Formats: sequence, structure tokens, C-alpha cells
Amino acid sequence: MTIRQVNNTLDLLEFFAQTKKPASLAEIHRHFEWPRSSTYNILSTLVDRGYMYEPSRRGGYYPTPRWLRLAETLTAADQMNEQLSDLLRRVASETGETAIIAAPAGRYSVYLDVIESPSPIRYAGHVGKRIPIHAGASGRALLSLYSPSERQSILRKVSFERYGSNALTSVEAVEHEIRISRNRGWFQSIHEYDADLAAVAIPLTVDERRLAIVVAGPVYRVGEQCGEIATTLRRLVDTNLDLETSD
Repeated sequence: MTIRQVNNTLDLLEFFAQTKKPASLAEIHRHFEWPRSSTYNILSTLVDRGYMYEPSRRGGYYPTPRWLRLAETLTAADQMNEQLSDLLRRVASETGETAIIAAPAGRYSVYLDVIESPSPIRYAGHVGKRIPIHAGASGRALLSLYSPSERQSILRKVSFERYGSNALTSVEAVEHEIRISRNRGWFQSIHEYDADLAAVAIPLTVDERRLAIVVAGPVYRVGEQCGEIATTLRRLVDTNLDLETSD
């Protein structure tokens, strides 16, 4: 369930991030095809709260630096961010593939931090991207950190679709794969959520937060290297984080 006004506000922020220039009420109204009154109400509320301003008379609206200050404050309050970011840089450097920190978000895993591979052919992930939690290595690594009853509660709500040729399409199949992955010591997905993608993940517990560190890339590079990548991930986690990994 989504709240329309919240969705619209976030869409508006992403619009400005893409256009990188002020926009008038009429331009925003035409772009989104929102009712003119709703467009005005969102803009005027953001102006009143100090999150939007008019750079010049009749010059349209644009976000203020208050968004940046808020983001910086929230980021600075998380002492693990720097350590995890450093780990992610090392993972990306050693593997040459896209490296990701993922966390659970209901029925999805969401990317908290991403460093894309420099290769022209790579997995193009981005911060905020969501993947169905059962459908890939990152989500199943996260699910392994839940109690059986918590996991069952989540899996009963997911939509089992055949995204790729190896997609798991039942609760039993997901549970079976989690058991195999726990015994193996790492999680993988090949031809599952994306037909051409392979990924390797290991779960982490950070200050009681459930996280997964993931390496993802094209099947022809990553698919046959899953075990080696998992060994690299484990070594880098063990040597660069003052944390416990979760098996």
C-alpha cells in the first residue's frame, strides 16, 4: 500500500534530480499530469517547510539545501556507514564487479550503497533499488537472518513470479535454497531475477541490523566464480569489519 501524496513528493524530488533546473508550477503540472490544485499544495507545503524555494520571481521552484543538511545529519549519525563504505570499496576493487550493501524492506531487499563495476558490461544497480526478497542472493541472505516464523510470515506475502529460468516459485523452494546456502556458507543467484545476472551474497548483523553484502555481475563472468567471490567476500569482511558475520 502506498500513500499518493508521499509518492508524488518523492517523484518530484527525483524529477529535480534528473532535470537539475527550476520548474514552474505549470511545467510540473504538465509533466506529471497531476491536478493543478494538488501540484500547488505539494509545492506550497515544501516551500512552507523550507524544502523548496523560488530562485527568482517567476523563475519556478527548486529544492533548497535543507535536503542535503538533513541527509548529512542522518548519515553522520550512523557510525557504521564509513566502515561499511570502506568495505564496499575494497570488495568492488578486488572483484571488479558491482558491490552492494542491501537491507530488508518488507517483501523486498533494498540497496543502501552501491559501487558499480568499471566494466562496460556490468550490473547497473543504484541506491534505493528494490528486489523481491525471495528472488535473489541478497534477499535470501537477509531472510536467513530471520527466525523461521518471521520468514514464513514474509514469504506468505510475496508474489512468486518466474522472473528468470532459475526463479524460485514456492515457499518450500526458497526455504530449501536457504538451507543449502547456509550449509555452503554463502548465497548465490544465477538466471533468477535477471536472466543475464549472477550474484553472490553473505549476511551480516550490524548493531542488530540485518544486512547483506553482495557482488553482482553478468553470468558469463560471475556465474562460474561464485565460490571464489564468496571466499573474497568472507576474507574482506573478516579483516575489515569489527563485526560478526552471520552464517
